[in-house]
Amino acid sequence: MSGSGTTADDDDPPLQTAVWRLRSRACWTDAAALLEPHASTDPAAALQRTSLLTERCLYTGTGWTDAEDALRTAEALAQDDIERGAAACERGYLAYASTQLGARDRADEASVALSRAAALLPPAAPGRPLLDFRRGLIAQNIAESPQSARAAYRRAHAGATARGDALLLSFTWRHLASLALGEGELAEARHGFAESLRIREELGYLVGTAPALISLADAETGPEAARLRAEAGRLFRLLGGVPTWLAPRLEPPDPETVEAN
Repeated sequence: MSGSGTTADDDDPPLQTAVWRLRSRACWTDAAALLEPHASTDPAAALQRTSLLTERCLYTGTGWTDAEDALRTAEALAQDDIERGAAACERGYLAYASTQLGARDRADEASVALSRAAALLPPAAPGRPLLDFRRGLIAQNIAESPQSARAAYRRAHAGATARGDALLLSFTWRHLASLALGEGELAEARHGFAESLRIREELGYLVGTAPALISLADAETGPEAARLRAEAGRLFRLLGGVPTWLAPRLEPPDPETVEAN
């Protein structure tokens, strides 16, 4: 699992390549369907399917029941502390998404689940950088503790670097940059946002590119900021209006663009 899903490269089996291509284009349900034949018996497949459906919730605000059902399957299949810790990490992330989008306040559940994951996953576990990143999200967006968030993001960033997890790095760069922007450190913010955007474009993570463009635009001014926002709007409309929470940040297309389309 990379970031909140998988990436594909030349060494990946065809199934993982197909899952990544669908997921990166916002086709989470189709990607999850490819994993369904394996997810009833294979803990890794069940966990990956949960991650895909949770990301759909976060980007669209829909599909909560499907994600919860998939999570319960993953929890039931977990056989050791590593698998149980990874499932707890997913439960915490789903509860966080529900809280952030206002579907249901599950902040306490999110914190408890991620704490349980931290108790189960040793420092060298493959899932530890992702857990650190998600604990940073809780600290930044729920506990409103930027110092704790920065420390968690830095641990996640170091772990993702050591493991070559490019997708997770795109997330840690972006969130470290958002903290820098909040403190008025424009140069640091621009660098972090630009790195996040570069990685996502290189990976072909299309569904995550519009948010990266908007973040970089927030650290720019004038024509460059306008260009970035226009490109984000184009991708947003191309993907059918996801992520839904980005809509208020986008300017409507000009009439000539609408007419051309």
